[in-house]
Amino acid sequence: MVKEKRIGTGKSSLLLLGVMLLGSFLSAAAQDRIKIELNMGQERPRIAVPDFKGANGDPQTAPLNTVFNQVLWNDLDNAGIFDLVAKSFYPSQTPGQPAELQAKAWGDPPPNAGVITFGNLGVNNGKVDVQGWLYDVKNPGAPQILGKQYKEDATPDMARTIAHRFADEIIARLGSGIAGIAESQIYFVSTRSGNKEIWSMDYDGANQKQITKLGSIALSPRISPDGSRLAFSGLAKDSWQIMMYSLELGRTVAFPRNAGDNFSPAWASDGTKIAFASTVHSGLSEIFVADANGAGARRLSTGKGDVSPVFNPKTNGQIAWVSGRTGLPQIYVMDADGSNVQKMTDQGYAVSPAWSPNGLLLAFAWVRNYGPGVLGGSDIYLMDIASRQIIQLTHDGGRNDFPSWSPDGRHIVFQSNRTGNEQIWSVLADGTHLQQLTRQGRNSQPNWSFK
Repeated sequence: MVKEKRIGTGKSSLLLLGVMLLGSFLSAAAQDRIKIELNMGQERPRIAVPDFKGANGDPQTAPLNTVFNQVLWNDLDNAGIFDLVAKSFYPSQTPGQPAELQAKAWGDPPPNAGVITFGNLGVNNGKVDVQGWLYDVKNPGAPQILGKQYKEDATPDMARTIAHRFADEIIARLGSGIAGIAESQIYFVSTRSGNKEIWSMDYDGANQKQITKLGSIALSPRISPDGSRLAFSGLAKDSWQIMMYSLELGRTVAFPRNAGDNFSPAWASDGTKIAFASTVHSGLSEIFVADANGAGARRLSTGKGDVSPVFNPKTNGQIAWVSGRTGLPQIYVMDADGSNVQKMTDQGYAVSPAWSPNGLLLAFAWVRNYGPGVLGGSDIYLMDIASRQIIQLTHDGGRNDFPSWSPDGRHIVFQSNRTGNEQIWSVLADGTHLQQLTRQGRNSQPNWSFK
């Protein structure tokens, strides 16, 4: 009997080990597949980013050069596709012009860079003039990869803007042709003015500004694909309504009112349609789609508690949304005409779907094990739509919700209370490079611009 028990235990152990190994294999396979779809699986170029040289002695040159150098370094570091060479490894001679570049000194150890970006910045007659280059230092005879010159008003904001533009040029050259995101914007809800209003900020958290002044509650900001209009859900006198703010005019503009309460607008990526949730028919929220001006609204779903629609930005042929029709909220996908409904999650508490720009992945917030007395937080997950394989993006950091993708598909912004109250954070879509973007007030429901 003892022998049989030992044999049985051994079989159980082998079976358990086999299941664990299979789970690890599937998890690794899912991560590899998703990394490929994120265009983050390739080898990272090793890039040196020495400070640009000051081109003259104008009093504004040094402070603007400091701003430029800090922003350029941060943009390339945030990109998630480079291995930046630590400055402690740099040679003593820093180039400011191509004639000053000693390629071998940068390409050999200790810097061992593959490419180098360098240049100079100077201020003349109230204008900041920046010249920047990108060179392959492993092949000294190769022509320059990039050469750019910028001339703008001599202000810190313009020094930041020039750095963003140059960084995006480098990222496009070395990142498989995918445009950089340094000039993109993030829209979010903040309480810092006393009410929940819509604010905006640069992708890196700089230049945070209040947009709406509704004086009540504004939620679910969604920027239009062309960046000219901001749709959101606002609390009117007697109901929640989809509202529209013109960034060009600096005010809210007319948008049709619907009966009932109306929530969570979402743009099609071609700017022609808006999806939203409304209680107009049954008193329970259902998914509707309308023209961009709010006309022609028609119902797509007839479930109970259908909210948070989002178009597949690659095709606009599918909509993901959240429904409680079977109990706890789960993620669903349907064709853009309401047909072909598919349930994507089947356990826990799953909300806030966000479709990747390439249309292959869904990010969402998920309490995977949900119920009284069950331990487990809300984390951000990624699902490969075709295989339904899932990987976890955030871990053990409070309640994480409302993910939104960057236009290059390499970053995700989300809200989290991991520091004690709700703030906006960003992370690379492979789960690395976590950064806090907001700190004042309570900030939530971020939405990344299309470009």
